[in-house]
Amino acid sequence: MATSMTIKIICGLLALLIVVRLLGKKELSQITPFDFVYILVLGGLLEESVYDDKVTIWQVLFAIALWAILIFTIEKIVQKFDKIRPAVKGEPTVIVHNGELDLNALKKNKLESEQLRTMLRQQGIFSINEVKYAVLEPSGQLSVLKHELTAPVTAEMLSVHPKETALSYLVIDEGKMEKKALKKIGKDATWLQTELAKSGYTDISKIYYAEWSSTDGFTVRGTIDDTENKE
Repeated sequence: MATSMTIKIICGLLALLIVVRLLGKKELSQITPFDFVYILVLGGLLEESVYDDKVTIWQVLFAIALWAILIFTIEKIVQKFDKIRPAVKGEPTVIVHNGELDLNALKKNKLESEQLRTMLRQQGIFSINEVKYAVLEPSGQLSVLKHELTAPVTAEMLSVHPKETALSYLVIDEGKMEKKALKKIGKDATWLQTELAKSGYTDISKIYYAEWSSTDGFTVRGTIDDTENKE
């Protein structure tokens, strides 16, 4: 029985990983109620079969594959026919329109006033007076556009030209060169050693943390010796 359970769990987990990858990447905030249900069912199929000796590993894989095919088919149909999307995936609902609260939209979405206030507070908004538009997304998240007078001041408003930003890459981690990161930025070990030497870092093995970006250059924090002393 233990062997059967082990095989089922391993094969089921691999199958679930493949299915999730095939169905696409989504953040938790992008998951709709429909997505949530099919993920629960996928997990349930595996959970129920693990402790049932009458269910073979092939039946488990078949059930997962069949469920995945059905979901994949529905996803493709929804993508092709826009009219079906609202019924399956839901659609955004405007809760606040030009500063006015839509009571019908609140009732339709079973959303109470205090729930709306909680969602606004989570975005740093403590009065509905600050809200010009609020849209309830299919995932249940609230997207808010503030009134112009309450929106934060931007660099464009002040005619300020801030310095450009760029992604940073971890090039040294606990004294070890990150070759994958260097490859991403089109550099090599010789370049890294040469550039760090210009800043006075001649021994890479003693650098605990170093990152690099095209706009800010290198940022180095801590040394291996310092860390050992603290321990």
